[in-house]
Amino acid sequence: MKSLHCFRIGALAAAMLLAVPAMHAASASASSAKYLGVKQADQTYDRFIVTYKIGTTQRSDNSAALQNVMAAIQRAGLNIATLSSNGSSTPAVSASYQRKLAVGSELVRTSRKLSQSEANAFLAQLASDPAVAYAQPDRKMYPVKDIKASTSLAKATDTQDPFTPNDTHYQDLQWNFFNAIGGANVNHAWTIADGTGVTVAVIDTGITRHPDLDTSLGDAGYDFISDHTVSGRATDGRVPGGWDTGDWTTRNECGRGTSAEDSSWHGTIVAGEIGELTDNNLGMAGIAYHANVLPLRVLGHCGGYDSDISDAIEWASGGHVDGVPDNTHVAQVINMSLGGDGQCTAADPEYQAIEHALGRGTTVVVAAGNDAEDVSNATPASCPGVIAVASNGITGKRAFYSNYGKGITLSAPGGGVYANDASSGDEVADGFVWQAINLGTTTPLYPADPEEAYGGMAGTSQATPHVTGVAAMIIGAVKAAGLSTLTPAQITDVLVKSARAFPVVEDQPIGAGIVDAYAAVNLALGNDNGGGNDQPAIPLAKGTLLSGQNAVNGGTLYSITVPAGATTLNLRTLGGSGSVVMYVKAGSAPAANGSNADFTSAKPGTSEAVVIPAPQATTYYILVTAPQGGSYGNISVLADYNL
Repeated sequence: MKSLHCFRIGALAAAMLLAVPAMHAASASASSAKYLGVKQADQTYDRFIVTYKIGTTQRSDNSAALQNVMAAIQRAGLNIATLSSNGSSTPAVSASYQRKLAVGSELVRTSRKLSQSEANAFLAQLASDPAVAYAQPDRKMYPVKDIKASTSLAKATDTQDPFTPNDTHYQDLQWNFFNAIGGANVNHAWTIADGTGVTVAVIDTGITRHPDLDTSLGDAGYDFISDHTVSGRATDGRVPGGWDTGDWTTRNECGRGTSAEDSSWHGTIVAGEIGELTDNNLGMAGIAYHANVLPLRVLGHCGGYDSDISDAIEWASGGHVDGVPDNTHVAQVINMSLGGDGQCTAADPEYQAIEHALGRGTTVVVAAGNDAEDVSNATPASCPGVIAVASNGITGKRAFYSNYGKGITLSAPGGGVYANDASSGDEVADGFVWQAINLGTTTPLYPADPEEAYGGMAGTSQATPHVTGVAAMIIGAVKAAGLSTLTPAQITDVLVKSARAFPVVEDQPIGAGIVDAYAAVNLALGNDNGGGNDQPAIPLAKGTLLSGQNAVNGGTLYSITVPAGATTLNLRTLGGSGSVVMYVKAGSAPAANGSNADFTSAKPGTSEAVVIPAPQATTYYILVTAPQGGSYGNISVLADYNL
């Protein structure tokens, strides 16, 4: 179905993380090694990751490593063919050495797929070897699949922006960039940052060519998929280039009962959100539109393996991967809108690869997942040091599908599906996140009219590139200002401290607030977000949102007392309707016209913010007023600081 603008659309589909085998750690009785067993009886495995302890012969000798694997097969009784009561035979198992992972683990492959009981017996015997630190199956990860809009009628309204690009569908479809309640405040940030000089790695399904995307690093990327059944190539092995050749599946291809699916073009959608060409009179805009997007393909038919994903993380961040030329476009930020079940543990190759990436100075941003469950049950979103991103809709409310929990760093607009971001009802097209897509059902298709190649999506995989794009804006702005490079931990801190307070009370925790691109870049640069009555001041409680505020004659005065030693005073207004100006003064109330204010925030709409990195130990007065005799209603006011 196509509408007036001929956007490519699809039927509403579940956007939950596909089920993958849940893992649990169990201690081997004979050593300190641990193994991750398999729980699902309907899954079979023929790829296993063995991590030998540092200093052992097996760690540096492939032949010795394989010899130990064969010994474990023998101890598990799998080296002998068996005959069942019905006369069918089960072949004996052998193993072959595949390669060493960049994190130092060994990938081995059994001669046939092992059942749940066989795999667990094999893993237990591997873990009983004193030389083994960890043993686990080579699990699969999957794209965090989006809910697709079933219509393309979408109208988003807002006030005039400081920078409004001329992309043909920016103003009517990309609410997620400028909506004052649920958006990321990207439009204001464009006045000071655009990601220039930053490389962002998108570890996903790869990328397709699109007239609204800069794919100049497509050939510089890499396809890390080593298994031909996943890559779709005729033989095993990796190839240069981060191009998406399709991830479509046929019925039962990914296991009994799985349905056929068209290619998702997931990496193209994610890459577009980060770096789509902007102000080019075509389609949509991107967040960090002058950043360089480096595509890495790790997900193909039926997902992608841990072993390939961890190698891609290492390579993207500047690490060496055997058999692959070193990366000449090292990424400052990695986006992973992918995941699977299970808590991230030190045994996981992604855990180690992410640790290495962070140590090299690369920020790692990961989708929280779309299972509406605690993020502690999702990996790599639960890996230490990552920025785990939840999803909110246009109302600022947690999207019903979004994962949640204490492990979430912050939220970003990932799109709603139903009116008022409800969990059911009538689909509302203008609540989705819209971006470039490919039109092919299996392999890439390139239409004559590029206006057809856009689609509306909803998911944490769409929220994640918002945060990735803002991180790129921060890095680029700091570099341009000649300031010291921020570490991944410092970038996370900036994003958290500058996040906009939720306009509603969330039903589950989804982090510090909604990502605010403008506030984040200003905080990173050390700006205060602004230039520069005798009525009683309404005291604000630290970190508590005061809602339901309306315009009165001369505005409303608020106060917050800041103690000694406090840092990063955040003052904000949000939500409601109309337009406001915020004047801030330390020690006394600002004048009604703000002429003596220390700080002023006067953006269009009701979303105002002043961030003071090193506030005085005094009472700050905040005057909120409607400009030029206007009015406002039902806004919220927030004051917070760190101690």
